[in-house]
Amino acid sequence: MSPSRPRKKSSRKSPRKPSGRRPWFWRLVFRASLVGLVILAGWTVYLDAVVTERFEGQRFEVPSRVFARPLELYEGASLSPASFVRELELIGYRRGDGVAPGSFNQAGGRFTLSTRGFRFADGDEPRRRVALTIGGDRVTSLRALAGPATPILRLEPAQIGGIYPAHKEDRVLVQLSDMPEGFTETLLAVEDRDFFDHHGIAPLAIARALWVNLQAGRVVQGGSTLTQQLVKNLYLSRDQTLVRKANEAIMSLLLELHYDKPEILQTYLNEVYLGQAGTRGIHGFGLGSQFYFGEPVSDLKLHQYALLIGLVKGPSYYDPRRHPQRALARRNLVIETLARNGLITEPQSRAAQAMPLGVAAKPSYSENRYPAYIDLVRRHLARDYKQADLQSEGLRIFTTLDPAIQYAAEYSVSETLRNLDPKGGPDKLESALVVTSRDTGEVLALVGGREPRFAGFNRALDAQRPIGSLIKPFTYLTALQDAGRYNLITPLEDRRFALVFDDGRRWEPKNYDGEEHGKVPLHRALSRSYNLAAVRVGLDVGVDAVTDTLQRLGVTGPISSYPSMLLGSVNMTPVTVASLYQGLATSGFNMPLRTIREVTTSAGESLSRYSLAVDQVLDPAAVHLVQYALQETMREGTGSSAYRFVSRDLALAGKTGTTDDGRDSWFAGFSGDLLAVAWVGRDDNAPTRLTGATGALPVWSRFMAQVPQHGFSPVMPDGVQYHWVNAEQGALTDEHCENARFMPFITGSEPVARISCSGNMTKRLRGWFEGLFQ
Repeated sequence: MSPSRPRKKSSRKSPRKPSGRRPWFWRLVFRASLVGLVILAGWTVYLDAVVTERFEGQRFEVPSRVFARPLELYEGASLSPASFVRELELIGYRRGDGVAPGSFNQAGGRFTLSTRGFRFADGDEPRRRVALTIGGDRVTSLRALAGPATPILRLEPAQIGGIYPAHKEDRVLVQLSDMPEGFTETLLAVEDRDFFDHHGIAPLAIARALWVNLQAGRVVQGGSTLTQQLVKNLYLSRDQTLVRKANEAIMSLLLELHYDKPEILQTYLNEVYLGQAGTRGIHGFGLGSQFYFGEPVSDLKLHQYALLIGLVKGPSYYDPRRHPQRALARRNLVIETLARNGLITEPQSRAAQAMPLGVAAKPSYSENRYPAYIDLVRRHLARDYKQADLQSEGLRIFTTLDPAIQYAAEYSVSETLRNLDPKGGPDKLESALVVTSRDTGEVLALVGGREPRFAGFNRALDAQRPIGSLIKPFTYLTALQDAGRYNLITPLEDRRFALVFDDGRRWEPKNYDGEEHGKVPLHRALSRSYNLAAVRVGLDVGVDAVTDTLQRLGVTGPISSYPSMLLGSVNMTPVTVASLYQGLATSGFNMPLRTIREVTTSAGESLSRYSLAVDQVLDPAAVHLVQYALQETMREGTGSSAYRFVSRDLALAGKTGTTDDGRDSWFAGFSGDLLAVAWVGRDDNAPTRLTGATGALPVWSRFMAQVPQHGFSPVMPDGVQYHWVNAEQGALTDEHCENARFMPFITGSEPVARISCSGNMTKRLRGWFEGLFQ
């Protein structure tokens, strides 16, 4: 057998399945990657547009801030020590040495304080350190201890509220240059030490944080850069997902690509979240400084801004008002970090850590303090400004609110209702009070209900209720403008009568007490609020004429044409009544009420000034006669119980008002300085058994008793002369005769007849001696 030959290897290779699939797989991978890159590029372009649109447009919606009137101090100014302390605390001043800005020291009526200064539209009010003394509810001395001397010191106004964006974020914008020395270095040392070296994300920082957290067994350090934090706050939700983190990284790179470091850092300073005030979020170090310390951020010391920077990690957890020990530990950790990094010395570190937190007991910037008043301000602003601008442009709105008068108004409402209705309950009594400056029509205070901090139904603006006898002065004013037929001693019939209308209805007015008083002089009919006499006069001059008087004084709402309107079946709000009575208090001027003095930009540039606007619409001589009768109302008539609260030396004028079954109790009146309108009733319009004298008048009187002011002394206009008269007999008489009154008359309308004392020398001698020793 021959030896076998070796076989040749076949040149044909057996097919392998894997190698046959590989080109197809990689092609798929390549195509998928290409599609992914296209999608990523498109998504990056979209994110780039999102980033630049927000950064190059309006980055922040800054709410408008509403301020009270600034307190002006000068020798002779009306001020009590208690009200001065309340005002200082309202604007965030703290008791201390009176040397640090925003602090004051009190020793009885002597004060030392250091002001912060403020930028008003008419110029900057510089910082000063001053000493002043208050005695007898007056500033008796004022002198500057440091800073420029001035006869009038204007304190910064209290912020009483704001008009906020829908998202309720609040902030005070600051520049990098506004930050105190060392602030920026501290922030970067704690939050992002490599800020000026990375491009939006810092892989080494992430790795370092991961290592520290693994060693600690918990999350003690974050790896996000300051840029990433800004992106998360500005653009993204707080969801902890991979997609959100990826978007954050891309957007951080894009942000750093487009904008320089200082601009990013400044935006962070204004965006960072630092706490909550009710529904408002406190954002940015500018507002954070005001919220926690009541000071501008530029004035903060090391121990103060270390606390603010420490809050970035967890504003709720480290809230210094709720958790002071946690906040103290966190602040001191920040200070230790500075010392460890060589940014401060060890002695500086120890001194800063030894300082108390120094947080203000109450935020100087809080929710709207006076919601009813802010409601009226918003309605007045709506005439000239869009809501969107008010919520986003950071306007400064300077109002006419006087915090001391507002405090007295709130106290009088709450205290009086506590006495009238101690149990409260579902059908509790409610009240409203409006206070204006008699001369200018500025609204100084406004209370919308027995709970003044409750932002609910605003009775001062929206409670349309019949005004009752408050209408009577305008009926008599209409008549007295016809001096040929009416004067203050014109005899009126206060007797019952009935009106029968065409449809057969019958109307029989009656007096509140059900009695008739026969023939009475006009001044007494008004001061005693007799219904029958008032209706007779109103029917004589005409309902339309009385309506015209009301409309001239600014009433724009519907007015009934029925005779019942002569007894006040006209619905008005307390604010409308205040505007109406402003005409009586100012000799017949139509004077629209004002709540706003000026609106400026956030930088202090004036946008709108709301100056006094008046229009003489009624005869001042006739108004003067009504003013006399309203003063008589207070001395002898339905308003005389006011003098149980106030001194009889304070001359007042006013009128009570009551509606059927005591459903509405009203009082409107004025002194030389203030006009106030009070209403008491129930929201469901149920009876109260109160009259104007027993419900609203105590609210009004208690308020007037708390506020230093001057008595009402009407200026006698041209065409008016005073005469001694016997009103019962309608004749001129002598000063010391029985029933003699010194009363004003429009020239030519005084009586012609004269009666004497019939030779009664005893009365004449008594009058002579009385005059000698007065």
